[in-house]
Amino acid sequence: MTRHHKNFDASQIVFEDNHLLIINKKAGQLVQGDKTGDVSLLDFIKDFIKERDQKPGNVFLGLVHRIDRPTSGLVIYAKTSKALTRLTVMVKNREIRKIYWAVVAKEMIPQQGRLIHYLQKNEKTNKATVFTKPTEKAKEAILNYEIIKVLDNFQLLEVDLETGRHHQIRAQLSRLGVPVKGDLKYGSPRSNPDGGIHLHARRLEFVHPVTKESMVITAPVPARDALWAACE
Repeated sequence: MTRHHKNFDASQIVFEDNHLLIINKKAGQLVQGDKTGDVSLLDFIKDFIKERDQKPGNVFLGLVHRIDRPTSGLVIYAKTSKALTRLTVMVKNREIRKIYWAVVAKEMIPQQGRLIHYLQKNEKTNKATVFTKPTEKAKEAILNYEIIKVLDNFQLLEVDLETGRHHQIRAQLSRLGVPVKGDLKYGSPRSNPDGGIHLHARRLEFVHPVTKESMVITAPVPARDALWAACE
């Protein structure tokens, strides 16, 4: 079993109904199984629901989208196959708006901007290479950012993702000259004590796949982190 602090606890649930379960992931928690073999949130949450709802049999839980292991914030899971099918289509059609918060160094960058790059994933290094022009095997990556707060040594960017590529925000901000705080892989000078990075999936906006109501879900920033507290 993994170390207990990676486990899931009920306080991480931000929204739940019969069809959806939206959680506020902690940095370091694994969204789904990977080559490390560590137990993922998908399994932890299934166990949690089985116990809480005293379900005999298996619990259905489907992962709708991923966020990187060192990133914190909102992740949607589907509790019914109907919801999963519809949400998967919505993700594909970019009908789920994803807003991130990123803490970066206080370098001079425009107050706001739209970044368009082409990213190529290197499977061996698990890293994205950024190109400024269309390149073979590279996928178009688009995001919009705005500086929403300036702190003593850092600034807070709000990032609105238009595409969902591997390590997209991390790679594009690094290319802009402002890697995410703690993100050694993309050029941050120092790691964070918890091994996470200061990138947080802050808000989701979408139409509920079953009830059709408009959903706006916001995740509180990670607790016990003075820098995040200053941002909030």
